[in-house]
Amino acid sequence: MSSKVVKFGGSSLADAKQFEKVAAIIKSDEKRRFVVPSAPGKRFSDDIKVTDMLYKCCEKAGSGIDFTEDFRLIKDRYNDIISQLGIDMSLDDEFEKIVNELKARPAKDYAASRGEYLNGKVLAKYLGFNFIDAAEVIIFDTKGSLLLDDTVKAVRARVKGLDNAVIPGFYGRTTEGIVKTFSRGGSDVTGSIVANAVRAEIYENWTDVSGFLVADPRIVQNPDVISVITYRELRELAYMGASVLHEDAIFPVRSADIPINIRNTNRPEDDGTMIVSNDYDFSRESMKHTITGIAGRKGFSTINIEKAMMNSEKGFGMKVLKVLFENGVSFEHMPSGIDTMSITVDSSELAPVREKVIAGIRKEVNPDHIEIEDNIALLAVVGRRMKNTRGTVARIFASMAHARINVKMIDQGSSELNVIIGVSENDLPEAIRRIYDMFINSEK
Repeated sequence: MSSKVVKFGGSSLADAKQFEKVAAIIKSDEKRRFVVPSAPGKRFSDDIKVTDMLYKCCEKAGSGIDFTEDFRLIKDRYNDIISQLGIDMSLDDEFEKIVNELKARPAKDYAASRGEYLNGKVLAKYLGFNFIDAAEVIIFDTKGSLLLDDTVKAVRARVKGLDNAVIPGFYGRTTEGIVKTFSRGGSDVTGSIVANAVRAEIYENWTDVSGFLVADPRIVQNPDVISVITYRELRELAYMGASVLHEDAIFPVRSADIPINIRNTNRPEDDGTMIVSNDYDFSRESMKHTITGIAGRKGFSTINIEKAMMNSEKGFGMKVLKVLFENGVSFEHMPSGIDTMSITVDSSELAPVREKVIAGIRKEVNPDHIEIEDNIALLAVVGRRMKNTRGTVARIFASMAHARINVKMIDQGSSELNVIIGVSENDLPEAIRRIYDMFINSEK
C-alpha cells in the first residue's frame, strides 16, 4: 500500500483544538499512515513553547535549583490536551521518569527531546496509531552526525508489517545510546528520513503557512504562494534567508526523488507548495510568472580593488583569494572588470581581520586603490523560466531605476537560474517590493 509521511509543526499541535484539526487531516486520506509530530508550540503570541520550558527546567536542574513549578506548567499543558480530547491515558509515569533523569543527568538534548516524545505519545493514542520512539530508529554517531544509511535501515525494519505509526521528530540516539537532537526545527529532518525509509509517494510538511511565498510577507503585503518550486530554486532562496524547511530536511527526500508538499494545518483546502526534482515535467504546470521567488539578506561588505592592467597579471585573483583564505574569510560573489575587482564577503567574518585583509592584499598584488564598502545587502531573484525569457535583467534594472535605487553589484550564475543584486541595506525592502511589482503584479 502506498503511503504519505505527514509532519506537523509545533503550532499545528499547540493545543487540543489543533490536535483535532491534525486528526481530521490524517483521517481524510488513508495514505497518511506515518506521522511525525513536533512538541507543542505557542498557543498565542506571548505563550512559551514546550521545548523552551524544558530547556529552562534542564538549566535549573543543572544549577541545583528546584524546577518543580516550572515542570508543573509542562504537565498542565499535556494534561489539558489529554483532558480536552477525552483520551483515556496518563503520562504520570513518563513525567516522573523525566524529572528523575533531569535531576540525575541534566542533559539539554534529553530535556528538549521530551517535548516531541510526549506529544507523540498523546497523538498516537488519539489516532489509534502505533507509537515508535525515535530513539529506537534515528541513529547518530558518537560525534553527533546522523548515520543516514543505518537510520533508514532501522526505520524500515521497525515499521515492517505496521499499518501506521507516529514517530516523534527532532531527536534520536547515538550509537552509545545517548539521546541526541537535531538543531532547532529538526522535526523536518525526521519527517524527510521517514519518507525516504518507507518509500513514501510524498512528504507533506504541515505548518502555519499555506506554502512557500514569493517574497517575505513582512516586506510585501500578501505575496503570492509559489505553487511549484525545484530543489535548486529552493536552495538559492533559502541561502538568502527565505526559510520554510530545515535545510537538512531536503537531502533524504531529494536523493529518493520524493516531492515535498508544504501545507497549512489551519487551511487544509489550500494546495500549498510542491517542492520537486530539477527534472520535473513542468509541461503539467501553468507557469504564471517569469520568476519563482525573491529573497534578500543584509550584513555584507564589498572589497573594491583597482589596478591598471589587472587583466594581464596572471594569478591576480588567486593571490587575493589566498589572503581571504588565510584569514578565514569566504567570498560570496566576485564580479570583475578589466582593471577592477569587487569581492563581496560576510561582514561578520571580515570585521575581526579587516586590517589584516587590507594589508595582505596590498602586499600580494600592490593595488592602485583598495576600499571596503559596508552595509551591503544581497538580493536574489530566482526562477527556472529566466533562462529562456528575454529582457529579465533589463526589467530588474528598470524596477531599480524607477525607485532611484543604486545597484552596487550584479552577478548571474552560469545556470541562469538566479540573478544576485547588491544594494544598500536601507534600499533592500523597497528593492524587493519593486521587483515583486515588476514580475508578479504586472504579470497577473
